[in-house]
Amino acid sequence: MSEEKEMSFFGHIGELRGHLIRAIIAIVIAAFVVGFNINWIMDHIFFGPTRNDFPTFKLVNDFSRWILGSDSITLPEEFPVRVQRLYQQFNVMMAVSIFGGLVIAFPYIVWELWRFISPALHPNERKNSIFIINAVWILFMTGVLCGYFLILPFAVNFGVIFKISDIIIPLYDLSDYTTLFLQVVLGMGVVFLFPIVIYFLTSIGILTPKFMKTYRRHAIVLIMIVAAIITPADVLSMIMAALPLLFLYEFSIIMCSYTYKKTLKREMGLEKMK
Repeated sequence: MSEEKEMSFFGHIGELRGHLIRAIIAIVIAAFVVGFNINWIMDHIFFGPTRNDFPTFKLVNDFSRWILGSDSITLPEEFPVRVQRLYQQFNVMMAVSIFGGLVIAFPYIVWELWRFISPALHPNERKNSIFIINAVWILFMTGVLCGYFLILPFAVNFGVIFKISDIIIPLYDLSDYTTLFLQVVLGMGVVFLFPIVIYFLTSIGILTPKFMKTYRRHAIVLIMIVAAIITPADVLSMIMAALPLLFLYEFSIIMCSYTYKKTLKREMGLEKMK
């Protein structure tokens, strides 16, 4: 029996390795696609939030003209970027390619994870897992888009317009902008997975709706700290990051209540069967 369990364990490890290898291959292929189109991606996507024609700025200015009669956001025509180290551009290209490959391949990665887990689930659990697996990549992609279109433009706008002297000529470092881009966009993608964490913690009995409601004020403080970590120093970017996180927390309370009631019904049903 012990040998069968040991073989079963190593068999699962080998199966998991196969899923991980396919997921890594998917990331590498997607990264190569991004790398071969790096010029277009850098010009139109990576540096998009530094231009006045970015959709977020156009939307804000259209609303501002309707209310105030003038634009409220106007960036300089040029965004001068400097390169200080020999391989800096190559390193940035690799970072952007890997990040782009991860984002593009993320739904497939989640699908590979589900393929590994699903054989061990009951039919009812498998149906629920399909919903959770889809929610994982949808929430991650929503967080990435939120960071790119909602937070990053205002962070860039603050960094560009903030001046302490007209004598200072702005020259922005390529690595600093890359760090800001990845920090905001990837950070929001990861943070948006919070409801999934709440679901699993509720399913195993660690969290309850009462606990989340009781400590709502503490959660708000924690959310503000997380928003400050994800975003740069300006208050506007922090608020723009905190708002969707507060919404996610309230949504997580609703989901926690639903999951908690469902868990109680299942436990009561098992007790009656005994």
